[in-house]
Amino acid sequence: MMLLGVGLVAGVFAGMFGIGGGLIIVPALLFLLKMKELEAIGTSLAALIPPVGLLGAAEYYRNGFINLRYAGLVAAGLFLGAYFGARIMINLPPELIRRLYAFFLLFIAARMLLTGK
Repeated sequence: MMLLGVGLVAGVFAGMFGIGGGLIIVPALLFLLKMKELEAIGTSLAALIPPVGLLGAAEYYRNGFINLRYAGLVAAGLFLGAYFGARIMINLPPELIRRLYAFFLLFIAARMLLTGK
């Protein structure tokens, strides 16, 4: 039941802001289910493959809010980027993974708070 709740929250945020995996699912798996970093990241990627692109994107498309050319280019980048990102992360110690992730979140939060962009 907890995993379904994590997925539901991540799905709502994915639909609202285009986020979910890195900001919701991975921390939930780490802190609520005590998974190891690489297991949480891999599980998040596997869970996101089918659902995020289907109903949420269909609704945005139905309302004319998807640029298919851009989406295709981003998808190609995601396809390759996820592979290389996984290869990099698999070789890093868990503590470094956690710190890199925390730094990334702090950087994005600071930029959004200070510049509005």
